[in-house]
Amino acid sequence: MHTPRRLAVGLAACVTLAACAGGGGPGAAMPTPTPTPPSSPPPSATGTDVLTYKYDLSRSGLNPTESALTPASVAPATFGLLRVLSVDGKVDAQPLYVTNVAVAGAPHNVVIVATEHDSVYAFDSGTGASLWKVSLLGSGEVSSDTRGCGQITPEIGITSTPVIDRGAGAHGTAFVVAMSKDASSAYHQRLHALDLATGAELLHGPVEISATFPTAGGGTTTFSPGQHAERAALLLTNGTIVTSWTSHCDITPYSGWIIAFSENSLARTAVLNVAPNGEYGPAIWMSGGGPAADSAGNIFLLTANGAFETVLDANGFPQHKDFGNSFLRLALVGGALTVADYFTMSNEVAESGADRDLGSGGALLLPDMKDAAGAVRHLVIGAGKDGNLYVVDRDSMGKFSAAGNAIWQQLNRVLPGEVFSTPAYFNGTVYYGDAHSTLKAFSITNAKLSSAPQSQSPSQFTFPGTAPSVSANGTANGIVWAHENGNPAVLHAYDAANLATEIYNSNQAAGGRDQFGPGNKFITPTVADGKVFVGTTNGVAVFGLLH
Repeated sequence: MHTPRRLAVGLAACVTLAACAGGGGPGAAMPTPTPTPPSSPPPSATGTDVLTYKYDLSRSGLNPTESALTPASVAPATFGLLRVLSVDGKVDAQPLYVTNVAVAGAPHNVVIVATEHDSVYAFDSGTGASLWKVSLLGSGEVSSDTRGCGQITPEIGITSTPVIDRGAGAHGTAFVVAMSKDASSAYHQRLHALDLATGAELLHGPVEISATFPTAGGGTTTFSPGQHAERAALLLTNGTIVTSWTSHCDITPYSGWIIAFSENSLARTAVLNVAPNGEYGPAIWMSGGGPAADSAGNIFLLTANGAFETVLDANGFPQHKDFGNSFLRLALVGGALTVADYFTMSNEVAESGADRDLGSGGALLLPDMKDAAGAVRHLVIGAGKDGNLYVVDRDSMGKFSAAGNAIWQQLNRVLPGEVFSTPAYFNGTVYYGDAHSTLKAFSITNAKLSSAPQSQSPSQFTFPGTAPSVSANGTANGIVWAHENGNPAVLHAYDAANLATEIYNSNQAAGGRDQFGPGNKFITPTVADGKVFVGTTNGVAVFGLLH
């Protein structure tokens, strides 16, 4: 049997096939299959899977197995818009891509698309044919209203990027969080497990997401599904699905929930609240970015503005365990989620008071690299609204000191615009796209980033900036892909070795041939097997070679 190349790692299978074969329950998906045209070409024998946000658990944004798309082949004469996969709502989640899925007895390369109308679709990537569609709404339910906030409009359904395990169930499983409202105006957040071949609900799902957590005063705080949104992408590591929660705007009360589930049963396995003692956060949203995980199962994320106690306990942690504007390393041990280490900037209180979120951006784990003395460094980088780029040692993160930041590297004001994205990494270079500014490339030498960008894009990106991804064939033919949120939206492609060289954008072809409608926030292009998939306000634009 062919084993496709996979870009997401650490995904455990169900214990037995029977354990993955359930269905029903509130909001159970009802698949609507669509026959595939007989002219559908066979899927590639050497395909690449994209099973999680930004390709892998480090959130690198890199597909290193792309051979068809090169700086020579990506040009207006040879590359452009192939089609738009039409769906029933906004596509805020990054499209995922799975090779050689047997649907109705025939193999397909499948694009998985989730919408804010609470629907999930599977499309054939070669023809655009719809393979199945399911609604994750329960009987009598509708997608959520905006909750009085303009961040997710005009409805809230599936916002976060799902995660897929090819080894779970009979055909592979997609895990999805969906928000809805019932006939009594009660709000629901549910975790679903969907069969990749049919869209059928597995594991007797879905399950309602609920949780409680102790407060410092001996009380309890309770997760409110209506007050929170799952903006950050799902993480699947070592058989555990990790969800993390933000607010609707800053409408109180809200706090920083992280809720974990077993992928084998959908049972809740662990709960952590990183802001249990207040009503003003911090929340966890990262502009659609997802928590990252290393090979040891440590989980890393950034929190937004909110409570932080500058009085520390004997271990150097905030005395009431409220972690505003922080890098966090979480450990999942013995069924418990805990903060194992952290870094918080010395001016956290002032930055939180000014709404200067660190967690407006997402975290990226850099590959192991040696410093000037030859020591191996394990680093995580992040940036938010203050214009600073923070590089933190994952093994000793620096905690908090009012006297200054004890971290591996800090580059002040190198990002003049606010950051609402997760960067990308390729071949010793980090790519950042801050708002109302250029896409920037920072080179790395001796485990330190260059003090200024080594190259920049010729054009600027309006709000919210851009969340780049990279395609390459090993270390060759690197292309940086970036979505511009305009009207029309623009897909840009740059030479990864020099961002000043733009090799393509979707406005170049005559007659608006490659334009794909108005832009959308927090969009990361997905590149796989010679195609680029870009979420839109009503579908997914598919780009590729014009032959």
